[in-house]
Amino acid sequence: MADSRNGNARAPPSGVPPKAGNTYSIDVKNFISRARALYEHWKKHSADLWGSADALAIATPPASDDLRYLKSSALNIWLLGYEFPDTIMVFTKKQIHFLCSRNKASLLEVVKKPAHDELKLDVIMHVKPKGDDGTGLMDAIFRAIRDLSRGDGNDSQVVGHIAREAPEGKLLETWTERLKNANFQFVDITGGLSDLFAVKDDTEVMSVKKAAYLAYSVMKNVVVPNLESAIDEEKDVTHSALMDLTEKAILEPTKASVKLKPENVDICYPPIFQSGGKFDLKPSAASNDELLTYDPASIIICAVGARYNSYCSNVARTYLIDATSLQSKAYEVLLKAHEAAIDALRSGRKINTVYQAALSVVEKNAPEFVDKLTKSAGTGIGLEFRESGLNINAKNDKVLRPKMAFNVSLGFQNLECESESRSKNKKFSLLLADTVLVTDQKPELLTKCSKSVKDVAYSFKEDEEEEKPRKKARTSGSENYITKTALRSDDHVVSKEELRKQHQAELARQKNEETARRLAGDSSGAGDSRSTAKTSADVVAYKNVNDMPHKELMIQVDTRNEAVLLPIYGSLVPFHVATIRTVSGNQDTNRNCYIRIIFNVPGTPFNPHDSNSLKNQGAIYLKEVSFRTKDSRHSSEVTQQIKTLRRQVMARESERAERATLVTQEKLQLAGNKFKPLRLSELWIRPPFSGRKKIPGTLEAHANGFRYSTTRPDERVDVLFANIKHAFFQPAEKEMITLLHFHLHNHIMVGTKKTKDVQFYVEVMDVVQSLGGGRRSAYDPDEIDEEQRERDRKNKINMDFNHFANRVNDMWQLPQFASLDLEFDQPLRELGFHGVPHKTSAFIIPTSSCLVELIEYPFLVVSLSEIEIVNLERVGFGQKNFDMAIIFKDFKKDVLRVDSVPTSSLEGIKEWLDTTDIKYYESKLNLNWRQILKTITDDPQSFIDDGGWEFLNLDGSDSESGGSEESDKGYEPSDVEVESESEDEASESESLVESDDDEEEDSEQESEEEKGKTWDELEREATNADREHGVESDSEEERKRRKMKAFGKSRPGTSGGGGSSSMKNMPPSKRKHR
Repeated sequence: MADSRNGNARAPPSGVPPKAGNTYSIDVKNFISRARALYEHWKKHSADLWGSADALAIATPPASDDLRYLKSSALNIWLLGYEFPDTIMVFTKKQIHFLCSRNKASLLEVVKKPAHDELKLDVIMHVKPKGDDGTGLMDAIFRAIRDLSRGDGNDSQVVGHIAREAPEGKLLETWTERLKNANFQFVDITGGLSDLFAVKDDTEVMSVKKAAYLAYSVMKNVVVPNLESAIDEEKDVTHSALMDLTEKAILEPTKASVKLKPENVDICYPPIFQSGGKFDLKPSAASNDELLTYDPASIIICAVGARYNSYCSNVARTYLIDATSLQSKAYEVLLKAHEAAIDALRSGRKINTVYQAALSVVEKNAPEFVDKLTKSAGTGIGLEFRESGLNINAKNDKVLRPKMAFNVSLGFQNLECESESRSKNKKFSLLLADTVLVTDQKPELLTKCSKSVKDVAYSFKEDEEEEKPRKKARTSGSENYITKTALRSDDHVVSKEELRKQHQAELARQKNEETARRLAGDSSGAGDSRSTAKTSADVVAYKNVNDMPHKELMIQVDTRNEAVLLPIYGSLVPFHVATIRTVSGNQDTNRNCYIRIIFNVPGTPFNPHDSNSLKNQGAIYLKEVSFRTKDSRHSSEVTQQIKTLRRQVMARESERAERATLVTQEKLQLAGNKFKPLRLSELWIRPPFSGRKKIPGTLEAHANGFRYSTTRPDERVDVLFANIKHAFFQPAEKEMITLLHFHLHNHIMVGTKKTKDVQFYVEVMDVVQSLGGGRRSAYDPDEIDEEQRERDRKNKINMDFNHFANRVNDMWQLPQFASLDLEFDQPLRELGFHGVPHKTSAFIIPTSSCLVELIEYPFLVVSLSEIEIVNLERVGFGQKNFDMAIIFKDFKKDVLRVDSVPTSSLEGIKEWLDTTDIKYYESKLNLNWRQILKTITDDPQSFIDDGGWEFLNLDGSDSESGGSEESDKGYEPSDVEVESESEDEASESESLVESDDDEEEDSEQESEEEKGKTWDELEREATNADREHGVESDSEEERKRRKMKAFGKSRPGTSGGGGSSSMKNMPPSKRKHR
């Protein structure tokens, strides 16, 4: 908590101003509003806070690696957005002078015109050449100050400065010396700056809230789990090791499950861990290298401070291990006093009433502790960790105002427990701290980490026999050292793999409990979410026989009525095209052309009984017809017409069915005249609109959503903020595109496609083809220029997308969108790995909340919160690849498989899964997850009684193959053939509108039909069926069973090709018509 500290602390993220010409710039609007506030405050409180100063001189020292809080740096960041080291600012009533280097002056040029136009202030730059001491420029500033007229008869001007900041560096030392010799009067303006910074604007409040959320999340998700793990497993962990672990979690927010960019966050001070009777409640405390003490009657104090955009926050908690009655009483009194202090932070009250409220609680409940209470209950907090002038003590009579932020820190120092025999635990201290925001009504607690007794007091008292060894282990320093040395190779130094196994064991316990609760509360069972097949009654070709066209007796295609007319027994018989499954044509050696049409027949394995077929169980259905002709041209035309018509009808019905299932959403509110919408131009969209010629479009951010549109009126997509589940920004690094991707809660239509993923992208490099065909030299000037242009284009596109994403992030921080919890997430490339999630290999990358693959289509977006467990399959020595099966909490969802992941990525994936608290298992074989999940949902109680997911744990069972088969026996299908048939039924029971309308699949189905049976076989089968009416011999039945089994194995997922199978005891339904 120190104001200046070396070590692992980083410079503030906004610490150093960017060089001229890069992407950073000063927020002019922010500068104008805050400069106006500065001058108004200076004018209003000139006598009482600013010492009646005629000019304000602020000198910022050179940059330092130390973590420090200076009023001059705070003013830089507050006014300009960056710290400008080695810079002098002088404010007069009508001028602002900057003495700085050329690069800084060029960055500050943008404020000149707006300051003159809106504030009537002249901004004057004094550019110091390199190597010059700047004395001439300083004299010019002094002359400008002397020209000021005081109007009170006193010719000596008053210059305000920050008295406590000593000059550093040659420039500031020269400035201070010459300023003292310039015959000015000097006043300290620290109080004026403190009061100016005390009340935050909306942007500052949001930064403080984000910093507090980060500190709270690190305490909850990192500090507490690590403390509990160390205590439960009796590890030897030093305070400094815990400090390093916690600091890394602050600097990498994803480790604390926080979606904040690392470049915007920092620590306020190195995290503090104290135990073992040595406590220091001052802000300058440090974590030492001694071991964490967790013997009975031990006290552990933890403090975490985090910054976001240079704004600070703080949280501190005390944890009690097998607390004595005195320790419990002291903590309960401190908790009441701390809550009373927070409740007293109300607008209009004086600050000293806050401390008095806490003191009154201690005096009433435990007067013997009054002299042990800290003399301060905290300080104001913001750009500085301790804002001077806002100390919460008994003497401060300043008035609280809305939007002030405070670090409310209260504790008992050096309490003594006489009954405790251990010297380490005789003296103890307690500390509680929270970041609190003053509002118009009751104060708002920003660090909502629990501090109730039940959540911070741990009891490990067991039987006397079990307690004694533990007490003995830490009786004295020498014994402790000997024990640690003797057992260092066994238990006390825990390897990374062992830590991971221990964490995974705890995750397994939690996951089984969670799954048991969820299954116990889910009475719906597995269910069947598949839609009902389209019935034959839904399609009608002609309502009346008179509507039929009277044409010659040959195959006709009526496109208007979506019918196919077939000549059967001398009459034209109409069939709606929806009743046709496949149509194929071929030609034999005698130039005879054949047209074969297969219909959708209810009751087959590929078309389960619908409601219409169940009503008319005695009906006879036409399954297949074949025609022969010598006219090859007519044969090919008819075949193509039927295919085209069928494809059009299927596409229309598919779109109609998909639109019927869409969730109704609110309308997009256009920006209009309210504000200019954010815009990105020349973007492409995926999935693309239908049509051959694609054109780019524009993405705009409006009041409650995005709109993407092209120059064509029918090509428009609205993505509402409320429908966005995850948003991603992925810059082009090793890819050819920069993209914004939205994963949605509910489907939307993009053209005629129903989708939950919408992506907008730009290709960062043009595809260039060398017409000469020769290889160009690497030193060719044209080649070098071309590469430089490509790099510039890539960087510009990445910057444009980044700027757009940041502006939208700022919009999402507004109160009306706070409940959506939206922020653009950026994939973490260093954690990525290759795998095959669909059909092609892709680079899969984790983010803070998802696992994504956004380059190859179809996209992969998996929410980590929806994952039940992950099973790593085919893991073993000598394997180059393994598979990853992701099982979702919703057991009705299919298991997601990522195949062919390189074994070199195994350790990284296991480490990532462990850090994100996802339980994983390993197996040597691929498992049949469909049958496993069906078994679980059919009998969840047996699954729970048998240990839940532990049947996957190879460490707890025999690692040999026999043992694995034995342990998985309950979850393997009992009959492979039945499983194969069920898969076929599941895939083939889709309705017409859900089947694939791709012509390639049609040709696939046709080829499978042709390979299944010859014409002679079909003729014999039809003849036998007519003669025997379904009664077949054993050999025939066995032959058909084998064919069905082979067919199911070879084509488990297709939706066509039903002509190769028939149902037993079915009336004859196949005829050949020639």
